[in-house]
Amino acid sequence: MHNTDDTVHVVVNGELYDYDGIRESISKKTSYQFRSHSDSELIVALYQYYGLSFISHLRGEFSICLYDSARQLFIAVRDRYGIKPLFWTIHNGRLLIAAEVKAFLPLGWRPEWDVRSLIEGGWSNDQRTLWKGVQKVNPGEYLICRGLEGLENVKYWDIEYPDKYSVETRSEDEMVKGVRSRLLEAVRLRLRADVPVGIYLSGGIDSTVIAGMLAHLLREVKQNGENEHDCNTESLARMSCFTIAFDEDSGFDESSIAKETAASLNVPLHTKHMSEAELARYFSDAVYHTEHHWGELNFVAKFALSELTREKGYKVVLTGEGADEAFGGYRFYVNDYTREPDHSWLPSLQVMPESDRQSIHRQQEENYRKFLELFGSDNTNRDEGIAFRQTNSSIVSSMSSIFSFDLWAPWTKVLGKLDPRETIANNVDGRVRDKMTSSWHPLHSALYMWAKGHLPNIVLSCLGDRAEMGHSVEARTPFLDHKFTEYVNAVPPSMKIKYISPTQAEKQGGDTTEGEFQEKYILREAARPFIPDRLYRRKKQQFAAPRTYAPGGPLHQLFSELVTEENVARLGFVDWDSAKDLLQSAFEKHEQMAFRRIVMLAEWVVLSQRFDVPPATAE
Repeated sequence: MHNTDDTVHVVVNGELYDYDGIRESISKKTSYQFRSHSDSELIVALYQYYGLSFISHLRGEFSICLYDSARQLFIAVRDRYGIKPLFWTIHNGRLLIAAEVKAFLPLGWRPEWDVRSLIEGGWSNDQRTLWKGVQKVNPGEYLICRGLEGLENVKYWDIEYPDKYSVETRSEDEMVKGVRSRLLEAVRLRLRADVPVGIYLSGGIDSTVIAGMLAHLLREVKQNGENEHDCNTESLARMSCFTIAFDEDSGFDESSIAKETAASLNVPLHTKHMSEAELARYFSDAVYHTEHHWGELNFVAKFALSELTREKGYKVVLTGEGADEAFGGYRFYVNDYTREPDHSWLPSLQVMPESDRQSIHRQQEENYRKFLELFGSDNTNRDEGIAFRQTNSSIVSSMSSIFSFDLWAPWTKVLGKLDPRETIANNVDGRVRDKMTSSWHPLHSALYMWAKGHLPNIVLSCLGDRAEMGHSVEARTPFLDHKFTEYVNAVPPSMKIKYISPTQAEKQGGDTTEGEFQEKYILREAARPFIPDRLYRRKKQQFAAPRTYAPGGPLHQLFSELVTEENVARLGFVDWDSAKDLLQSAFEKHEQMAFRRIVMLAEWVVLSQRFDVPPATAE
């Protein structure tokens, strides 16, 4: 896309929303004459009027490259949450930028492992990747180059939370309605399409909320006709749901709940059954398209689901990613929630007695320690400097322990002491760190850390855009609409995680000793008119694939072929003597940590072979 005098050039990957509203607004302020109905042309018009501040007027998921030849200015912009990927490197004096690292290969770039990034978690917690010299444009930032002045990263947006001592003046009902109306708007904006819109539906509340709201909007359109924000009626009427089914006896299959939900909403459901054989069949291609490693197989199932979606004629789907990060949906958030009182309420309105909070937090710390032990860590080996930089939050240990890997080749010790916790903490700038230590509630600090690391680098990468676009399916994420999240972020912690006292729990048939915590409380209340009662009451079930498989099966055979002494030696950074027993531990002893490690090893081997990566060395 270009301007009329051919001096401003724009390339866009993604989708911009509220096109008509933004176009009408800018048309009143400038004489710019639109030549198309493309949302990409909005960027040209906005840039010519606002300059670099045009980015703050964009709403959606996008990566953008803009070149102003008159000013010799180039920028590469990534959306606020990193929904769309954007990578860059310098090769032979040229700046290369792409949505996939493999796009650099035809330009002469050759991959090398970034072993330091692998060991200290740079790939998942800062701008680094698996590849030496290749960086990400961070979410909410743009890369700028002015003539010969060099490159600079500029932050244009960040996540904010209120001061923890600010007293909340809104009623619960007002906040519930505020969440509901803003989420409905975010969903409605994402329905504008010239093709049928699908939904990725699991057995959890997040995707069910999106499906329920779409069904509600469909009824609204049928009753009242279309409006400027809705997609055409025919497109909305063809709405279908897509879900993944694992083997029923695996303990991970939620397809029966998804089927029940789709039936209650009167929406067709298409199911992709992921047996062990199917997981093995799709594994290597899924790794190639995601260009990543991840110690689970759920991304393989997501990749296969996108193939089914495209086969059924759907190019656009809505998904539930981002709800856990906005509303405190993971179980380990409770530890940070109970770390301090929620000062948002007047003393007479406190939702949890202080004696209960202290007692529960002590138990949560013990539960949290046991949780970390599953990943080979107990969070005790930290010095005061690291503890301080952990910014009043235990989430750092969760993020680093999940990827603990003690199979590194001996030569990697020359790189010095590499601590993933320090990488995570150092990814937070001083301004934010001050807020974490003095003015943000620990729950909000934890949400921030997760949204800056795990969310863009794993959830929205392996499980999001890369798995979906591998089959040219465009996923839209209403829960990550920034106007929606800015409202949710300002909601008190106790509206995100709700404490249910022992007396209340007993009435509801739950735990009567310590009480219970209901994650995503305000989302449940906001969504209640649109979802089945069973889903309203259902506890969080994280989307995961089975981790236990019998010896001799398809996955055991696949990993036996991939994780060989020869292939591991070609990696260069893994010690074979430490890795050679992983297959037995994973498939005969059914050790979950061993299974995670063998999956990651197999992924590295696939990337090594597909990208023709030379062995890593100390040089």
